[in-house]
Amino acid sequence: MALLRQPLLLLARSQQVKNLVSTLPVSAGIVRGYVPGEATADAVRAAGELAADGLASTLDFLGEDTEDRAQADATVAAYLDVLGALGSEGLAGGSEVSLKLSAIGQFLPADVAPEGGHRVALENARTICRAARNAGTTVTLDMEDYTTTDSTLAILRELRKDFPETGAVLQSYLHRTEDDCRQLAYEGSRVRLCKGAYAQPESVAYQDPLEVDRSYVRCLKVLMEGQGYPMVATHDPRLIEIATSLAGRSARPQGSYEFQMLYGVRPDEQRRLAASGETVRVYVPYGQEWYGYLMRRLAERPQNLAFFARSLVSKK
Repeated sequence: MALLRQPLLLLARSQQVKNLVSTLPVSAGIVRGYVPGEATADAVRAAGELAADGLASTLDFLGEDTEDRAQADATVAAYLDVLGALGSEGLAGGSEVSLKLSAIGQFLPADVAPEGGHRVALENARTICRAARNAGTTVTLDMEDYTTTDSTLAILRELRKDFPETGAVLQSYLHRTEDDCRQLAYEGSRVRLCKGAYAQPESVAYQDPLEVDRSYVRCLKVLMEGQGYPMVATHDPRLIEIATSLAGRSARPQGSYEFQMLYGVRPDEQRRLAASGETVRVYVPYGQEWYGYLMRRLAERPQNLAFFARSLVSKK
């Protein structure tokens, strides 16, 4: 299954396959299992349904790598819209938003953003963080390709001067992440630890899934022993068990950390953990740019490919 990861990540860039997935009814049904819809109302509805099951949520308006200023502005508007809706529906207490900086201008070219994409993304992120605080919730900055890591952490540091509640994401497959965890494991710091979902070179990232898991445990130990708020993003039963054990060793009560899982992945386990007293947050993606997201999810869990492939060949 590990051999399928790279081909799936390459398919994430195929417009032809995207068109096929979009038009076949059965495969479209599979997409809805991972992405509740394209509109703000779809995301808010999903957040409400999760809340009814005792689950928190983080909403991600899909999109990344924009080189268009208008698209970056549209993404900011989408986040302001969903934050306003969460507030008006009384869901902000249990729902936050996840934000990719490349979607709001991080790497806009100089001819589009003379002031620099980094500055554009920072100001746009400030606008979203302010709206989140006004709604009664928070923002977590998603991590993307390894080339964005330094810029993303620099923007995080700037945002936390005014919005210290802003969350960070670190990826255990990067060699640098254990050191980054040490830098971010301070009081009040919210850090989501995930494995990582982008194809990265061997020079910067572990390639062996076992090494990625070992790195995850080392990083998680740093976070659990630190003063921050770890957000354990995994579906792996072994890592969930290890996380619970590390929390106990660090004398962390339930509620001083949380588990995070993807929308549509292991929903029974999400509810089981919540019923046991754990805080569980579900990552809810929405919007029109769902295809690359879906391919990365399949790359993370290639065993899902069999279901996906059957949908592509079925005409029923």
